[in-house]
Amino acid sequence: MEVEHYRREREQEFQSKQQAAMGSQGNLSAEVEQATRRQVQGMQSSQQRNRERVLAQLLGMVCDVRPQVHPNYRIAV
Repeated sequence: MEVEHYRREREQEFQSKQQAAMGSQGNLSAEVEQATRRQVQGMQSSQQRNRERVLAQLLGMVCDVRPQVHPNYRIAV
């Protein structure tokens, strides 16, 4: 009986420690999730702010055609 009583005590201690550890781990997971959401929202707002400027710059580079002879071109005689 004493052994059984001791085993129950130890089991209860273990479960309480396990709950405490898992509880803190759950909070950590929630904090990481929240930080990730904030970072994603920041990236999305940055993308929205800079979208037009980047598109204009990209279209300017693509549409600005300057015909010229390549420096390595050799005229065949």
